Amino acid sequence: MDESLTLTTDMILVFGLVGFTMAMFMTERLRPDLTALMVLITLGLLGLVPADRLFAGFAGNAVISVMATMILGAGLERTGALNRLAVWLLRRSKGLEERLILFASAIGGMMSSSMQNPAVMTLFLPVTSRLSNRTGLSLSRLLLPIGAAVVMGGGLTMVGNSPLILLNDLLLHANDNLPSGAATLAPFAMFAPMPVGLALLGASLLYFRFFGARMLEGAGEKSATPGRTDSYFAQTYGITGEVFELTVTSESPLVGMSIGEAEAQHGAPLFLALKSGQVARLAPPADEMLWVGSVIGVMGTRREIGDYAQNNLLRQSSRLRNFGDLFNPSRAGVSEAVIPPNSAFIGKTIAELHMRRSEGISVLAVNRDNEVFREDVRQLEIKAGDLLVFHSIWTDLAQAASKRDFVVVTDYPKEEQRPHKLWVAIGIFAAAVGLALSAQVAVPIALMTGAATMLIAGVLNMDEAYHAVNWKTVFIMACLIPLGWAMDSTGAAAWLAQEILTRLPQGLPVWAFEAAIAVLSTVFALVITNVGATVVMVPIAINFALAVGGNPATFALVVALSAANNFLSASNPVLAMISAPGGYSSRDFLRIGGPLMLVYLGVTLLVVNLLW
Repeated sequence: MDESLTLTTDMILVFGLVGFTMAMFMTERLRPDLTALMVLITLGLLGLVPADRLFAGFAGNAVISVMATMILGAGLERTGALNRLAVWLLRRSKGLEERLILFASAIGGMMSSSMQNPAVMTLFLPVTSRLSNRTGLSLSRLLLPIGAAVVMGGGLTMVGNSPLILLNDLLLHANDNLPSGAATLAPFAMFAPMPVGLALLGASLLYFRFFGARMLEGAGEKSATPGRTDSYFAQTYGITGEVFELTVTSESPLVGMSIGEAEAQHGAPLFLALKSGQVARLAPPADEMLWVGSVIGVMGTRREIGDYAQNNLLRQSSRLRNFGDLFNPSRAGVSEAVIPPNSAFIGKTIAELHMRRSEGISVLAVNRDNEVFREDVRQLEIKAGDLLVFHSIWTDLAQAASKRDFVVVTDYPKEEQRPHKLWVAIGIFAAAVGLALSAQVAVPIALMTGAATMLIAGVLNMDEAYHAVNWKTVFIMACLIPLGWAMDSTGAAAWLAQEILTRLPQGLPVWAFEAAIAVLSTVFALVITNVGATVVMVPIAINFALAVGGNPATFALVVALSAANNFLSASNPVLAMISAPGGYSSRDFLRIGGPLMLVYLGVTLLVVNLLW
């Protein structure tokens, strides 16, 4: 590395964009995808990235690979593979907690080798709920070990997580800016990181096997097994009582009111159904009007309903003459769903979503960071990780869940959609991974071939494939890739590496510099997500390695692996998805995830230095 590098205007502009990205991701003043788009456009306007390359990230190998793995995972989900997995886990573990956690975590970790971590966790949430339901184990005992294994298992292959998928593209671009005489950086083979991934997955399994019982004591104290009994919803949300029918009389003050206005009254029960004329339905829209003779299906204690009926001159009946079929537990009931980081619901209020009208779903409560909201819940703005309590017909819930704006964590009655395609999906999935492994075909081509074959074979249709892709993740990745190019091409990465080296003690071994890069990458990932950290840190790591006599490709691999080392914050989408169902607090993540991050860091550096 040339030590005579001086700070230029272009470097300053690039550092400014990195600082802006970090500030916006930390404060959430702007949506992350909007921030990424602003950075992309600014790179073009300032001429930091040539116009003919500015949007090349959208067609990059990394983006195509991410999309393909999402579609392949959706194909497995549609065939009910995970439901069969739950049955197999129960049978093999014989209901023993240690075995169940070990087997479920190991399988989750292995699956994350060829699917995106959030996609694996999305599939495992209902599986874990079913296991919890049938064994009586609290979700807090199951979700964190499985989630940790899913994150660790992402290091098994070059398509296991977003940082590793990005790495080869960044290495190829770095070749354009290597100093004279430096060896060209070759992309990593599909299973190059497998030794590190196996060591990480093994460390995760051992961590929770020998320390898990003690570490998980007290974690998720407010969690319980969703869907097991009515007492769960009573304990967690205060949703108690029975279902009654109330008929609006001519003297009732509710005549001429809307459902929304009636619900807003002090002491109003949960409004679950309405019959007007001969039409009865669950989840009546808030603007549906109440008239003489309207029958309302409400839920509450007998005393609360009695007082409400008397105060509002309603005729009460404890027999379900009008709603008996609608409230049949095999047809409808209460469920919980978690909001994933890519949900279109985020930033909207429940009232704005019109879920009663469009989906036939009533939102009864919201659990956010173990705080339960029931009053005026329709005005609450939804955030990633929120746990929503629904009342709906099961078929309506399944149809709404297919849009992937929420993940149902309650085990509810539903039919597997295409079980007859199970072995077709598994065969296509295995063939796609095998083709990628063969090195005869580029990885994105192999994976996208598998995705296309699933569509041709009828495992998925095109609309389902579109829904399977987390477009927010794809967009952020495609927009931030040019920022990494700018870090490299303007010399900003080389200058920063030079400045850091001049301030470090002389004579440090190469592994110490790798450790510094690993720690810095981990810190960046906590702030600007694993994708942002990889884009920013890989060019710096390569220049760092050239300066200290290390292997640039190895330093870059350390960055990609370390960027996934996040067991503390909700910037890790896996943690965001399990925090509410498991009832975990930030203190739980700090107490359990903090030591796990040190284990991750130590194992990564040890195995990388032994092998490379």
